[in-house]
Amino acid sequence: MGFVFLRTTIEDYDKWKPVFDDDAADRKAAGSGGGQLFRDDQDANVVYILFDWDLEKAREFGQSERLAKKMQQGGVLGPPDIFFMNEVEKLSS
Repeated sequence: MGFVFLRTTIEDYDKWKPVFDDDAADRKAAGSGGGQLFRDDQDANVVYILFDWDLEKAREFGQSERLAKKMQQGGVLGPPDIFFMNEVEKLSS
């Protein structure tokens, strides 16, 4: 399994979060294995998300019109920075 890491800026976290949560079933149907959500410690409207995801399925999902509409609905400001990664090694510390 690969990983998708993204960074995005949103208008308002409290507006964005319910829209993001509402999209969970679609992400799962598109192959997401879940992930972790982070907020920037200096700017609460900058979020980072690390997903466990089959990379090809993640790329397909990322191109969907439905996702573009959800991002607009949630108040995402501009395109996110997205990185597609393969795990090399788990580190003990």
